[in-house]
Amino acid sequence: MEALKIGDLIVKQPIVQGGMGIAISLSGLASAVANAGGIGMISAAGIGMGQPDYMKNFKGANIRALQQQIRRAKSLTNGAIGVNVMMALTDHEALIRTTIEEDADLVVMGAGLPLKIPAMLAEAGLTDFRTKLVVKVSSGKAAKLIFQSWASKYQRIPDAVVVEGPLAGGHLGFKKSELSQEPVPLHQLVRDTVSALRPFEEQFGREIPVIAGGGIYTGHDMYHIMQAGAKAVKLGTRFVTTHECDADLAFKQSYLTCADASGIDIIDSPVGLPGRVVKSAFVEQIQRGETKPFKCAWHCLSTCNFKEAPFCIAQVLYNASQGKMDEGFAFAGTNAWRATQIESVADVMAQLVAEYELEATQAPALV
Repeated sequence: MEALKIGDLIVKQPIVQGGMGIAISLSGLASAVANAGGIGMISAAGIGMGQPDYMKNFKGANIRALQQQIRRAKSLTNGAIGVNVMMALTDHEALIRTTIEEDADLVVMGAGLPLKIPAMLAEAGLTDFRTKLVVKVSSGKAAKLIFQSWASKYQRIPDAVVVEGPLAGGHLGFKKSELSQEPVPLHQLVRDTVSALRPFEEQFGREIPVIAGGGIYTGHDMYHIMQAGAKAVKLGTRFVTTHECDADLAFKQSYLTCADASGIDIIDSPVGLPGRVVKSAFVEQIQRGETKPFKCAWHCLSTCNFKEAPFCIAQVLYNASQGKMDEGFAFAGTNAWRATQIESVADVMAQLVAEYELEATQAPALV
C-alpha cells in the first residue's frame, strides 16, 4: 500500500475519513484517524450549533466553533487534519477562509461547484498558504468543468479530487431516479475522473490524486477501487461505529440495529437532494408527509426552501448527533448494516490495512 501524496503532503495510509455532519466528525474522530496514519476530517456543516449564540449569530458561531475544533484536533495529533465544507452552505466562503487561516492540511469542497474559490481567496489576501484545495464531485464531467474553469481563469488547478459514488451516505450528488436504477459503478466513476484529469496533469506538470468514496467498507473494497486508478479511499460509515466518533452513543447504535440492507432507505431532503438514512420511526413520519414545524432564524443552506420545507434538515441532524433519535435521523452509507460492534479507530484502520494487503497477495485486479 503506497502513501497518499497530495503535492508535498504525504500521508502514510491512503485512507481519508469522511467529513460527516452535523457534529458526527469533529476533532475527536479526526484526530484519532490522523493518529492512525490517515487523514482525519472535520465537518464544517452546522458546526456552531452547540454554541450558545448560534441562533442569533450563526456565522460567528460557526467560525468560532471551527477554529476551536481545528485547534483541538491539531493539539491531539501530528497527523493530517482536513475540513469538509459544503458549497451549499451560505457561509461557505468564511468557513474555507477559516480553514486556511487555521493552517489545516486540506479543505474538501463539495455539494456544489467551487468555480469562484480562487478569486475569493485572492480577494481575502490568501495567496500563499499550505492548505491543499480538494474538490468533491460525482462524475468526471464535473471534475473537468471545475479544472477547466480554474485553469483558464486563474492559471491554477485543485490539488486533488474526491469522486463520490451513489452508494455513499448523507446527501447524494445524484437524482433520486438515478439511485433507483442500476447505479454507475464507483470504479467506472474513478476511471472517468482519472481520464478527465490527465490533460491537466500534463499541462501543469504534476499528479492530481483521485480519492474514491461511496460504498467502500473493507480493505477488499479498497484494494480493487485503487486498482481502478484511485490513489486513496474515503470512508465515512465505517468510522461512525467507533469509540472516538463524536456522535452520541444512540446515533452509533442506530447502525447496529440494522439487520440487513433493508434497514437503510433514501429520503427526499428539504435541500433538494436525496439522502440515505437509517430507517426509524422518525423517518417513517416524514415519509408519511408529517411536518416538523420550525422557525428559520438563518438561511444556512442556499438550496433550502425554508418557507416550504417540512422540517429543518440542520436541526434534525443535530438532534440525532446528540442522541435524540426520536427527533432526528442518522445519515448512513449502504453498508451501515454491516456494523456489528463499536470498536476503536486504531482497530478499524489496522483491519483495513490487513484486508488490503491480503487481497493484494491473493486476488486478481478487477477489470
